[in-house]
Amino acid sequence: MTADQAPMRTETDVLIIGSGAAGMYAAIEAAKSGCKVMLIDRSLIGRGGATVMAQMTVAVALGAETQDDWHFHYNDTLKAGRGLCNEELARLLCEEGPDVIREMDTWGVGWARKDGHITQTMAPGHDRPRCVYVDFLNTGPAVSKTLRTKVNKTDGIRKAGDLCVVDLLKKDGRIVGAGALHLGTGAPVMISAKATIIATGGLTRLYRRNSASSNMGGDGYALALRAGASLVDMEFVQFFPIGHLAPRLIGMDPIMWDPFRYKLGGKLLNNKMEEFTQNYGVVENGKYTITRDAGSYAILKEVEAGRGTPHGGAYLSFQHVPAEKLREAFGPVIDKLAENGIDLTKMPIEVAPIAHYHMGGIATDVDMQTGLPGLFAAGEAVGGANGANRLSGNAITEAFVFGRRAGKTAGEYASRTAAETTPADNEAEIVGLVTAAEPAQDINTAELVQSLQATMQDDVGALRTEAGLQRALATIDAMTAQIGAMPQGSGNSFDMRRVDWLDLRNMLLVAKSVAQAALARTETRGAQHREDFPDTSPDWALNQFITLRNGAVTLTKRGALQKTLPGAAAS
Repeated sequence: MTADQAPMRTETDVLIIGSGAAGMYAAIEAAKSGCKVMLIDRSLIGRGGATVMAQMTVAVALGAETQDDWHFHYNDTLKAGRGLCNEELARLLCEEGPDVIREMDTWGVGWARKDGHITQTMAPGHDRPRCVYVDFLNTGPAVSKTLRTKVNKTDGIRKAGDLCVVDLLKKDGRIVGAGALHLGTGAPVMISAKATIIATGGLTRLYRRNSASSNMGGDGYALALRAGASLVDMEFVQFFPIGHLAPRLIGMDPIMWDPFRYKLGGKLLNNKMEEFTQNYGVVENGKYTITRDAGSYAILKEVEAGRGTPHGGAYLSFQHVPAEKLREAFGPVIDKLAENGIDLTKMPIEVAPIAHYHMGGIATDVDMQTGLPGLFAAGEAVGGANGANRLSGNAITEAFVFGRRAGKTAGEYASRTAAETTPADNEAEIVGLVTAAEPAQDINTAELVQSLQATMQDDVGALRTEAGLQRALATIDAMTAQIGAMPQGSGNSFDMRRVDWLDLRNMLLVAKSVAQAALARTETRGAQHREDFPDTSPDWALNQFITLRNGAVTLTKRGALQKTLPGAAAS
């Protein structure tokens, strides 16, 4: 690759970065406005991100099986969020949830049914059976397949994979598209757009143990931050409490145990084979009622006290459940478990918290506008709706609702906006990164990714202290200096060293945002467990917003639930 290579160019009305459920829903909705839509991803369209990996349930107040109303779902969401939810976003999620579920039903997703209506089941944190599903292991794949089919049938949507976005294009303070690296050729690609939607999901790849795909490293957060947008609630990383730990499980999702635990009453036990959640304020009485933040805390504290399992977790036991009932609930999964040497009638399995979701993200208003003209966000890339802790089942609902709203708003914005006819202010900088000559200093970028994941797991995980967070920030700063300003690799076709460097550039910025926000919040609330500040403080009923000022991560605080635009003045 030569530094003077001219970039490939294309243009569209609405550009969507990320093709999970939020991105695909946004594309479908934006196309309704008559706009040309371009849906791009670094992997295969509709097959990357978190949605396709989701097995379980979708929270929505249909009232099909039990009398329900979106207000009840909303109250449960606020309660789970520990006082920090953005009320307008939470209301949007809950109020429009039933509509998108019914729309997906007309598209043929195949929600499970009973007695002529969509089945709804119980999940932790809900006051009644509310969650829909396709089946207990294939909801995410079914959702993704349905959306892919709808995208393919919708006129005006163009799809492109193998594009790693380097930065958003800016012109006179507006976002006018994105600059990317084409993985197959190593060439720079400039995509001009009247409106751009970030739908890249969360950041769980930052952690050594995570349940997401490898492209969930917080790319969208870094793109938005460098472009001038704000992030919110970055300290709140949700750990799924019963991620599979041992024995080795091949070809199955590490978070598969959740629906079976609340369906069958699987028992959480320490190494003395004693139930223990009651010691942390939650008496389960054979039912799965503990929320994710409390469950993760209880397991980690048992491990810390020396009552953990051999691999550093807790036991999950179904040995009290009759074999025929296990077979009825698990179906063919029982046979897959047997192939892995697991017989649930005779043995418990080991589970431990695993990074699963991020409550924080890009700050938007209820129309998914970021405060930067031309830039919108959707799905897990949006922060604030779930406050300090996400209610079980809200993730896919959020992807649908926020994706649809972002597509609608972006389509309307693009319809009244003229296309930019001159190069973006930062185009040369992006081309320079993509086409840079191989540096003299050779560093192992893959090893650095692993080192960052270990640092985040150990020092910015589910249990935090000032010393650990300070240690993490020092490591992040040192690694940022080590990777330098120019990328590793030769820039040739599928040069993974260059891709790893670009990933590290984003991951380190996002990791610093998480660690710095966690250090500043001197309390325990939701997913933020500060061992040195174990109590929840009324003084911290605040949201923390992050911006970049002269390249430095800067925090400001605003009163919780404040309904201002992201660009409003902060104190």
